[in-house]
Amino acid sequence: MATYLNLAQIVLGAALIAAIVLQSKEAGLGGFMGGEAGGVFRARRGVEKTLFNITIVLSVLFFAMALVNVMVVG
Repeated sequence: MATYLNLAQIVLGAALIAAIVLQSKEAGLGGFMGGEAGGVFRARRGVEKTLFNITIVLSVLFFAMALVNVMVVG
């Protein structure tokens, strides 16, 4: 049981890292091409909003999996 929990947490961690890196690449391209790097609020739309929501869900799942893992193994 502990092996499956550890494997699930590793997979969730990798997916969370990928989602965060994809978000940071989108944010950094505007500053690279001479646009403003920040300070202006933009509404998230389309793929950016979906990726943001996926990141939130993955982070909640990762935290819950960590708690379950500690309760079962620890």
